[in-house]
Amino acid sequence: MEREEIGVSLENSISYLSDDCLLSIFNKLESGSERSAFGLTCKNWFKVRNLGRKSLTFHCSFNPAIDKEHAKCIPKILAHSPCLNRISLAGLTELPDSALSTLRVSGSSLKSFSLYCCSGITDDGLAQVAIGCPNLVVVELQSCFNITDAALESLSKGCRGLKSLNLGSCMGITDQGVSAIFSNCPNICTLIVTGCRRLSGAGFRGCSSSFRYLEAESCMLSPDGLLDIASGSGLKYLNLQKLRSSTGLDGLGNLALAKSLCILNLRMCRYLTDDSVAAIASGCPLLEEWNLAVCHGVHLPGWSAIGLYCSKLRVLHVNRCRHICDQSLLALGNGCPRLEAVHINGCAKVTNNGLALFTLSRPHVNLRVYEVMSIGPSIENLFRLH
Repeated sequence: MEREEIGVSLENSISYLSDDCLLSIFNKLESGSERSAFGLTCKNWFKVRNLGRKSLTFHCSFNPAIDKEHAKCIPKILAHSPCLNRISLAGLTELPDSALSTLRVSGSSLKSFSLYCCSGITDDGLAQVAIGCPNLVVVELQSCFNITDAALESLSKGCRGLKSLNLGSCMGITDQGVSAIFSNCPNICTLIVTGCRRLSGAGFRGCSSSFRYLEAESCMLSPDGLLDIASGSGLKYLNLQKLRSSTGLDGLGNLALAKSLCILNLRMCRYLTDDSVAAIASGCPLLEEWNLAVCHGVHLPGWSAIGLYCSKLRVLHVNRCRHICDQSLLALGNGCPRLEAVHINGCAKVTNNGLALFTLSRPHVNLRVYEVMSIGPSIENLFRLH
């Protein structure tokens, strides 16, 4: 009898705990299973769990039927989770615009939103995000094939604090949409436009000095567009891997205006010439890592310019460059005083004797025989909410 009375007393005590007290307890729970169990205790604890939930992640099932069921649940979950600061719906290809409707009442605390590969989302869905989530700083829209410049217009006007935006493979966007981002979001720091082949680069005109990181792999940027990207920004990292050219002309020398550039990826830029290499080498004094792998247009004058001007260069990638030779290695070895590593393999004109002489003259430089496809900071870190 005494034990029953103690149990009833304990139950009554718990029922009188305030929501603030329960929320404090919930926030101390570390595992997901413990937090789920907390919410299943009773209706009030379920409400407190929803108040305490800061992050929501749906994982792609690769099953359209299951994804559709997930999509049906999302509006209700969002409506009951008013304090979320991060949502990831990545991979839900069946997600419709209507699933985002409750963001109008529950999205004000949201800072990070991923719609990666949500190909069902259109401009209407992004308009709801822009209205309901004014405090977003990180947005991922990669492979949202149905969004256009209209979506970027509404997003930029509704989320002016935006800092990181991933538009990779969004085929419908043009320079007009990119221009809207820079016009309305003065704090934009990171932008990914990989595979956006309708961009010339003109949309970057007037980008602010806070702009630091650009991924533009497999884009078709014009010489004037490259000039707009380099001038005015504070770019520290630039990836132009597999840059395409509609004219067949090399405009990469315009990057010499990017005075703050530290990491530059020009891998497989087949139109790159010695003149542009020399312009970049002399105009970008802070370069620390430069990927020139498979750049067949670089000859001895280009390699000599790197040795002459790149005094802070630490890592150089020259894999499979057809026109680097023993004399080119000698020119690099006579310069680049801070050089730590050269990634070199598949270079037919470089002999074993040339490699041996380079090693004798620069014994502390590591010759690496493997090829690196990407350089610089990881995308995950750039889009992580701090």
